[in-house]
Amino acid sequence: MQELAQEIRDYLIETITATGGHLGPNLGVVELTLAIHRVFDSPQDSIIFDTGHQSYVHKLVTGRSDLSTIRTKDGLAGYPQRSESIHDVVESSHASSSLSWADGISRAYKLTGQSDRAVVAVIGDGALTGGMAWEALNNITDDNDRKLIIIVNDNGRSYAPTIGGLARYLNNVRTEPLYKRMYRVSTRFFSHFGPLGRLAYATLRGAGKGLLGSFTPKSMFPNLDLKYIGPIDGHDQNAMEQALRQAQNYGAPVIVHAITQKGRGFPLAEDDVDDQFHAVGHIDPKTGKSLESSSTPSWTSIFSDEIVSLAKSDENIVGLTGAMLIPVGLKKFAEEFPARVFDVGIAEQHAVASSAGLAFGGLHPVVAIYATFINRAFDQVVMDVALHKAGVTFVLDRAGVTGPDGASHHGMWDLALLQIVPGIEIAAPRDAIRLKEELGEAVAVSDRPTVLRFPKGAAPADIPALRRMSDGVEVLAEAPSKDVLLVAVGAMASVAIKVAELLRAHGIGATVIDPRWVVPVRKSVIEMAGEHRLVVTLEDGVRVGGIGTRIRQDLRAAQIDTALNELGLPDEFLEHASRSEILERVGLTAQNITQEIVAQVLGARVPHAKPLEESRNSKESQV
Repeated sequence: MQELAQEIRDYLIETITATGGHLGPNLGVVELTLAIHRVFDSPQDSIIFDTGHQSYVHKLVTGRSDLSTIRTKDGLAGYPQRSESIHDVVESSHASSSLSWADGISRAYKLTGQSDRAVVAVIGDGALTGGMAWEALNNITDDNDRKLIIIVNDNGRSYAPTIGGLARYLNNVRTEPLYKRMYRVSTRFFSHFGPLGRLAYATLRGAGKGLLGSFTPKSMFPNLDLKYIGPIDGHDQNAMEQALRQAQNYGAPVIVHAITQKGRGFPLAEDDVDDQFHAVGHIDPKTGKSLESSSTPSWTSIFSDEIVSLAKSDENIVGLTGAMLIPVGLKKFAEEFPARVFDVGIAEQHAVASSAGLAFGGLHPVVAIYATFINRAFDQVVMDVALHKAGVTFVLDRAGVTGPDGASHHGMWDLALLQIVPGIEIAAPRDAIRLKEELGEAVAVSDRPTVLRFPKGAAPADIPALRRMSDGVEVLAEAPSKDVLLVAVGAMASVAIKVAELLRAHGIGATVIDPRWVVPVRKSVIEMAGEHRLVVTLEDGVRVGGIGTRIRQDLRAAQIDTALNELGLPDEFLEHASRSEILERVGLTAQNITQEIVAQVLGARVPHAKPLEESRNSKESQV
C-alpha cells in the first residue's frame, strides 16, 4: 500500500503539473482515499467528496487511470461526475453541502430497507467553515440508527490557512505535544508489531482514558452527541483503515478525524505556506514555475492593485472574502491593511450579511468572491443589503464562462439573478482601464449595493471609445447607416467590435456601445435603440432573464418597437472545456453572431425595400 501511494503521488505530480488542476488537495488524501476503498464497497456504499476537487485519487482507483485529459474538452471532469462513473455521487463543487447529502441518502437507505449500505462523506479543505455543514450536523444527530461516516480531512487549509474558532480547536489538537508523541508511538506499533500493534493502538485510542484521558477529545462537537474517532494520522494507511472499520461497525453517525498534509510528497507544495499548490496551471514540476507565459495582467491582478490604491485614499473601504484571499486578489490589501480585510471562511451568506452590518457602522465593504458563489448568498443580497440600502460593493471574479472547472464553476447566473434586486447597480468593465474606473465609481456609492463583474484570464489593456454619452454609455464603433445596434456587456465588447467589422463587409452598418453600467439600463441605450432597425445584446451570462431581457422590457415601456435579438448563454449546465471552446459551441463567436445578424437583417430588408402598393400588388399576383 505504501508503494501504491507513492506511485499515485508520482503520477499526480507528473500529470497535473502538465494538465493543470487541483494538485495540493489530492496529494493530501492518497492514503485516506485508499483506506476508504479498502474498507467500504463502492458503489454499494456511497462516497461523497466535499469539496469535489479532492477526488482525483478516487477517480484513479475506480477505473479512470488516465488523468491526462482531465479538465479538457471531452476529457475527465475535475470533480466527481455521474456520467463518468457509477462511483461518483455528488457533482457540485460548491463546498459544505456533503453532510446534507449524506444525511438525506442515509435516511433514504434506512426508509427503503437498505440499512446495510453505508454513506461516507469526506469533508475538508475548509468546508466545515460553511454554515450549511453545521445545519446538517445538527440534523444528523436526530436519528442515530444508520451507517453514516463523516471523515474530517483536517489539513488546516482551504485555499489558504482555515480561519475561525473550529480551526483554532483543530490546530490545538494537531500541535498538542502528547498527540505528537502518540503519532510516533503508533508508527512503531504498526511497524514492529503488525496486527497486535494495531489492536494495542486501537485499544489505547478507543479507551479515551488513562494515558490519553487528559487529552483525547470526547467529540469534535461535544454538544451534538456524535461518536468521535481520532485524531488519526491521515497518512498512516493502517491507522486509517482501523479507524474506518471501527466507524463502519458502529452502526450510527460517527466522525473520523484524520489529520493530513496538503501537498504531501511534493516539497514545493509542502513549503508553500500560502497556497500549497492548491490549484495549478501548466507548471515545471522541478521548480513550480508556471509554463503558461503571459505578459498581460489578469483581471484579478488589476483589481488587486486598484483596491489597494483606493483603500489608501479612503480608510472606510474594507474587504471581505470567503476562504479565497489569494484567488480573488485581496492578499495585497490584507498585507497593506491587515485589520481591514476579513476572510470569513467558506461562508458566503455570512460574508454578505456581515457586510451589511459593516456598512451600517460607517464602512464601505467590498465583498470579493467568484461569480458562481454569489448564488449562495442571494437572499442576503436582497434582504440584508438591498432592503437596508447598504453601501456594499460586490466584486465578482470569474464571471461568465470560466472553462475547465465545469458546470458548477461557470459564473453565468449573476446577471440574471442580481438585476432583479431593487436599487442595485451592476457594472461590467470591458478592459483594464474601465475596471479601475468603475471600481472607483462603485465604492463611491453609499446608499445601495453595487456590483462589478469580470471574467477569468487576462484583461485587455484598452478598448478605446469614440465618445462617451452624458450618462456614461460609450460608443466604441459606428457607421453612417444605423442598421444594427450592438450592446456589448463587459468582456463581449471585443467580440462586438469584430462583428461590426464583419457586418460592414456585408453592407450592414453597425453601432457598438458599451453601457459600462448595465443595470439599470441607461437612457441613451434606449434612445439609440430607437434610432436603429435592430438591437442585438451580447452577454456571457444566461440569456433567460439577462441584460437583453431587461433592455427589451425598457424598450417596451418606452413604446419603442425596434426588433431585439438577445444573445447569451443557454439555460443549461455547460460542460468543462476552454472558454473559447464553450463560446464556440453556444454560438457566441464573432463569425456565428455575424451570420445570424446578416440572415435577420438582409432577410427583413427585401419586403421593406418596396413601396407598400407595389408590395401589395406583388402578393396579389402571387395569389
